[in-house]
Amino acid sequence: MPVAVDAMGGDHGHSVVVEGAVLAAREFGIEAILVGREEVIAPFLSKFDYNKDLISIKHATQVVSMEDAPSDAVRKKKDSSIKAAFELVRDRAASSVVSAGNSGATMAEALFTLGRIKGVRPAIATIMPTLKDPVLMIDVGANVDCKPSHLYQFAIMGDVFVREHLKRESPAIGLLSIGEEDTKGNLQVKQAYDMIAGSNLNFIGNVEGRDVFKGDVDVVVCDGFVGNICLKLSEGLAESIIHMLRQEIEGSLMASMGYALTKKAFKRFKKKIDYAEYGGAPLLGIKGIAIICHGRSTARAIKNAIKVANDLAGLRLNEKLEQGLYMANG
Repeated sequence: MPVAVDAMGGDHGHSVVVEGAVLAAREFGIEAILVGREEVIAPFLSKFDYNKDLISIKHATQVVSMEDAPSDAVRKKKDSSIKAAFELVRDRAASSVVSAGNSGATMAEALFTLGRIKGVRPAIATIMPTLKDPVLMIDVGANVDCKPSHLYQFAIMGDVFVREHLKRESPAIGLLSIGEEDTKGNLQVKQAYDMIAGSNLNFIGNVEGRDVFKGDVDVVVCDGFVGNICLKLSEGLAESIIHMLRQEIEGSLMASMGYALTKKAFKRFKKKIDYAEYGGAPLLGIKGIAIICHGRSTARAIKNAIKVANDLAGLRLNEKLEQGLYMANG
């Protein structure tokens, strides 16, 4: 089935989203339904050369802005592009949803329209680069207040995701804390530690913030408050490093000469830390597949998010998450 794409979301508007869908169709042969105002989408789409069988438009009259409260988006905007996209999944006309719009509204619509896996607190997971293989961090923003049992659920969902999508057997699970010892952390973390340690997961214990990017762990578990700070901090640090390197290169003749010799290495580094390479962050724990993209997403990021959504739907990830959670609780 096609991927339903919220064409009206994101800081750059429909132009970037439409181009991303075209790129996904060209490069991966993935079918997409662009959801939003047809009178806006159609003229821009017509500028591209694309396979007409792979891209269609689903008209929706309303747009959820970044300023809209999630509850207002659900209650007042009954024909928004986000809502219509999830309705396509609910009605089995699409396999998954991709949105770079209001993340709070996207989560609210996912829960309202599709529902959650029974007894589960949905969480946003994101893939981050490391010195070795990428690591999955969960949660990075869906839940600012968590119970220890929620962190345990995040560990299970992270384990399933890494097994299925990143193809790693027995992923190493780490719990983000202020020290490696099992006595470190707040009450929430200490209780979650005991729950995860008593499971069949490959739990390696607590990990500190400085250890996340070493690549010795496959899944980092934390609440959404801490996870979102980690995510934004890492994004800001990566951008600052690139900016500082550029300043040094432009301010010195010797540095400029050195850059000429290492240009390819710098390009590989920039690509490795670029969030666009990973597309977006899956919302795990709902009854369906949804990818939440960065508001600043480029067409390349949207293209990759569509591929991830299509891949996860093909893996029947949601069913495997349910099975993993059921077995853990059974």
